[in-house]
Amino acid sequence: MPITEFRQALNQALDEEMIRDEKVYIMGEEVAEYNGAYKVTKGLLDKFGEKRVRDTPITEAGFTGLGIGSAMMGLRPVIEYMSWNFSLVAIDQIISNAAKMHYMTGGQFSVPIVMRGASGAAAQVSCQHSHNLESFYAHIPGLIVMAPSTPYDAKGLLKAAIRNDNPVIFLENEMLYGNMGEVPEEEYLIEIGKGDIKREGTDVTICAHLRQVGFALEAAKVLAKEGISAEVVDPRTIKPLDIDLIAESVRKTKRLVVAEEGHKFCGFGAEVSSLIHEMCFDDLDHPVIRVSQGETPLPYAKNIEAASLPGVQDIVAAVKKSLYK
Repeated sequence: MPITEFRQALNQALDEEMIRDEKVYIMGEEVAEYNGAYKVTKGLLDKFGEKRVRDTPITEAGFTGLGIGSAMMGLRPVIEYMSWNFSLVAIDQIISNAAKMHYMTGGQFSVPIVMRGASGAAAQVSCQHSHNLESFYAHIPGLIVMAPSTPYDAKGLLKAAIRNDNPVIFLENEMLYGNMGEVPEEEYLIEIGKGDIKREGTDVTICAHLRQVGFALEAAKVLAKEGISAEVVDPRTIKPLDIDLIAESVRKTKRLVVAEEGHKFCGFGAEVSSLIHEMCFDDLDHPVIRVSQGETPLPYAKNIEAASLPGVQDIVAAVKKSLYK
């Protein structure tokens, strides 16, 4: 199976879907001439032309609204935000229009739009460019929220997102674009709302998404050297959430650590923790533990930034705490 870069897996998904369906088009800042801020759209302008790969001014609210309108008319736009931080400029279009249109028109209009781009902390881009918005968007009925951690998942989920008739928030952690992984040459899609066990284990469940999956797998290796068997569950989509897969794992291991890059209060871990306590209270040998970013705007200074973000050692410590070690 070919080894493919994360950004290239996304590029393949866009390419294949644009070949399959002429209604699919791409729009955003620098997606055409510059091949995208992270080169995800590389080569697509030359292949499909400017009518289907459109550069826009720096007007997130404008091109998001344009995309929503074209989706209502039957097209399938893929909107790229240079960073999900800038989606906040278009928040009214996303929440009041894309998410609500199908409901408010009694099903007369669907909005099959994919909004994708870089999410989360990178390397010293500071607090205005490091937002983790998965919990924020997952709070809104009408939006699907995807958060792939591997090239394989990224391609399969993006293809599924483009074919879905609902607005999809597609989050790509900025630090994952250069990661490599196996991606099949033959076509495949990943079912929306279907999680994946990245590593099997028996003593504790670690639930993680996006960049935290890699940290969780590294933590599992560290723990294995101490005789602790950790199972790593990647939900892959935040909403709908495959809570049944997480619960099944917890019923086996009796313990759960949820690792996320976002903030703890009202975060993804809070939702998973609540659901697992409702579903698996009698199975738990320790309350769910959450690992998250510090409750401050993300600092610019390299050492303080590193101290604020959750990493391998934070997950290891949380697992040991859950095991009373």
